[in-house]
Amino acid sequence: MTEWVPKAFIDEPIQVAFDEPPLLEKKPEAPDGFTWAGEAFRVEEVLAAWVSYERRGRFARNMSLGHLKAAVRRGSWGVGRFSFRVRTTSGRVFDLYYDRAPASAGDRKGRWILWRRLQAS
Repeated sequence: MTEWVPKAFIDEPIQVAFDEPPLLEKKPEAPDGFTWAGEAFRVEEVLAAWVSYERRGRFARNMSLGHLKAAVRRGSWGVGRFSFRVRTTSGRVFDLYYDRAPASAGDRKGRWILWRRLQAS
């Protein structure tokens, strides 16, 4: 099994593309492609996928313990990250994620972030 180590931290918003849009916008699968810094990338392979419903910042303190345990298992509105490790057709490997947190009251869709570029160790 290949071990991956970070080569560059990017942490920038990206535009994603799907051949078929996800059935649930707030619970997406890995995109089929993305655009970052004016360059288009096509996803060749999804190497890993994971979900975290961890509440961050003030949201971690605004819920009773019983509700918090349930929210960590299945999520709650505007909380959670869907992360993917992908290999592009150019052979580069990236970690990216969809953050369900709304950016503002007028923009409630969440956003896609290109987290980092990886290399084999």
